[in-house]
Amino acid sequence: MSWAPSDRTSHREPVSSEYGEVGDVYLTRDAIATRVAELGAELAADFGELDPLLIAPLKSSVVFLADLTRALPVPHTLDVVELAPYTGAAGGPTGESVRLLKDVDVPLEGRHVVLVEDVVDTGLTLHFLCKTLSLREPASLCAVTLLDRPHRRLVDALPLRYVGFAVPDELFAGYGLGLDERWRALPDLHLVTAPELPAAASDAA
Repeated sequence: MSWAPSDRTSHREPVSSEYGEVGDVYLTRDAIATRVAELGAELAADFGELDPLLIAPLKSSVVFLADLTRALPVPHTLDVVELAPYTGAAGGPTGESVRLLKDVDVPLEGRHVVLVEDVVDTGLTLHFLCKTLSLREPASLCAVTLLDRPHRRLVDALPLRYVGFAVPDELFAGYGLGLDERWRALPDLHLVTAPELPAAASDAA
């Protein structure tokens, strides 16, 4: 189940730089907090005392992970991975578009693993993580994402069980998301107008 955003306000003083302009608020911090609390309740209902392991890719998923762990009232543990794109990689359902820079620190065998994503659109990054981590023989493997862009999907067979908000094909900043490392600390999720799409924003996710 996912929500379509309905609580929008205007950002009256756009923040500009050579990387673009941060404009209207697309999702307020209150709307995000409400939905994250609901996702925590859904995870708690499904996992109970199974001690799930939440794994998030650095960096943009960290804010979502921090809020989600506080909203999850059952025993669980956390870990992070770090990914980087392959330079010049074709990227596709059968090819690799990303590589693993930092692996998890704990064994996954027999664990119930929940991948925590900020955005899923093409599905290539999530597909790579699922394929890589499933080789460690976890008891189960699923994913939760704050934002989902299903119309951009290139990989359909994804264990994406929990979705915060279905969103259009727009650039966003705030709540951990940024362009060229800017604007991640904004508490609301804003629309961004970029004069030219930064390389970091074009990576398959």
